[in-house]
Amino acid sequence: MYDYLIVGAGLFGSICAYELNKIGKKCLIIDKRSHIGGNVYTENIDGINVHKYGPHIFHTNDKEIWNYINQFAEFNNYIHNITTISNGKMYNMPFNMNTFNQIWNTITPLEAKKKIEEQIKKFGVKTPNNLEEQALTLVGKDIYELLIKGYTEKQWGCKATELPAFIIKRLPIRFTYNNNYFSDRYQGIPLGGYTQIFEKLTQNIEVKLNTDYLKNSSYFNSIAKQIIYSGKIDEFFDYHFGALEYRSLSFKTEQLEIENFQGNAQVNYNDVSIPFTRIVEHKHFEFGTQNFTIITKEFPQNWDKTKEAFYPINNALNQNLFKKYEELTKTQSQVYFGGRLGEYRYYDMHQVIGSALTYLKKLKTNI
Repeated sequence: MYDYLIVGAGLFGSICAYELNKIGKKCLIIDKRSHIGGNVYTENIDGINVHKYGPHIFHTNDKEIWNYINQFAEFNNYIHNITTISNGKMYNMPFNMNTFNQIWNTITPLEAKKKIEEQIKKFGVKTPNNLEEQALTLVGKDIYELLIKGYTEKQWGCKATELPAFIIKRLPIRFTYNNNYFSDRYQGIPLGGYTQIFEKLTQNIEVKLNTDYLKNSSYFNSIAKQIIYSGKIDEFFDYHFGALEYRSLSFKTEQLEIENFQGNAQVNYNDVSIPFTRIVEHKHFEFGTQNFTIITKEFPQNWDKTKEAFYPINNALNQNLFKKYEELTKTQSQVYFGGRLGEYRYYDMHQVIGSALTYLKKLKTNI
């Protein structure tokens, strides 16, 4: 008999298991994948740590969370900067003075602000009804068409005019020559990859991989007093109200016998004619000097129940559907729903950790 059965060996589940084990609770972690780590999993291939489910850069302003994750790995000083290709030209992301210089040849912030304000006045609308109108209202036509439109339509699989405006309620615009994608105080990549973190989190805990909770839930419910579930909330309830929507991804990874393929960890591809949204060159996350390299092309996909759910589509329809499932969780006194899929939220890593620690704090108070 276990005190806690934890469904999912990602960040939320692994941290819950680690903290509960520390206070003497007997835990079992199960995961239907063949590895721990969830989407944060990295695979070491000849010394290069490959981010198997897309690039993960740890960043936070929360010192407590930064100190917490640093218990399990030493982080380097990697700073994430993205370059994007549009119509054969390279631009810096996020939008900053380097980007504006590349588009308009502006030098000063005043020149750049004037350009943006002129385009907003010309193309913006007072009440944006879709993503395209929202973007034109925030940054104007040039930035939207060069650096937003194509990437967004590939990412979401539909026209920008069909997407709700709230997806980009604000776009980060910096009037400084600063290419750092994140403005958080703490940022980096764990030396040696992310998987070591999960190995340390779960080293004293029983883990069963290739194990699907929902295929044998009656048995698993019988062997644990409490369950922490970090899988899809709608799937738990057998899609009682219908399926929540997601976008999925597929990945094509290649090893190239050249030292350096693109000179940056991440390069985005904005043109709709190119089917992938970005290429990740993994060695650059840890400043690798190998005489070969490994790259991954990322292809957005329509999601169905056979595919991995990556990005929740948080439109009004899905949020209303999620609220129905959230209400249904009140009937499950034995189960707590957490994490990206359990809460149907797009979480960054530090937010998952914060959510887990908040839950655990409340839980320990009541134990």
